[in-house]
Amino acid sequence: MGVISSSVPAPRRAKRATILLVDDDPFQAYAHRSALEHHYARIERTVDASETLIRVEEPGVAETLALIVVGLRLPGMAGPGFVSELTARAPGVPVLVIGRIGETAADYGGNVRFVARDASASQLLAAVKAALSKGLRRVA
Repeated sequence: MGVISSSVPAPRRAKRATILLVDDDPFQAYAHRSALEHHYARIERTVDASETLIRVEEPGVAETLALIVVGLRLPGMAGPGFVSELTARAPGVPVLVIGRIGETAADYGGNVRFVARDASASQLLAAVKAALSKGLRRVA
């Protein structure tokens, strides 16, 4: 019966409902996507940096993104360089990095959330929830 007040109209909030999972390992992508789908309705996956950068620049896509989860492990454009480019192209979208072996949160700077590669599903979900709440505060 209560009314929620916000400076952002409800239709805009409804559009920001997609989590983009960037993962080049099919097994890990399946595990991460399964964990996320139990709690969030719209999960899309891209398999590499190129596909992701193209996707976030498609008309209308950035407005639907609530979070980008990056779990790239194969050689190529990955890691801090990719995340830096990604945040430049989608500056209003929070990013959560699933680290590679030897990486730490310090490798990515302060504007990106980080979870270790061996994080459990519950740790991943907690990090996603924290990243989403950070993003919602910025939008609201």
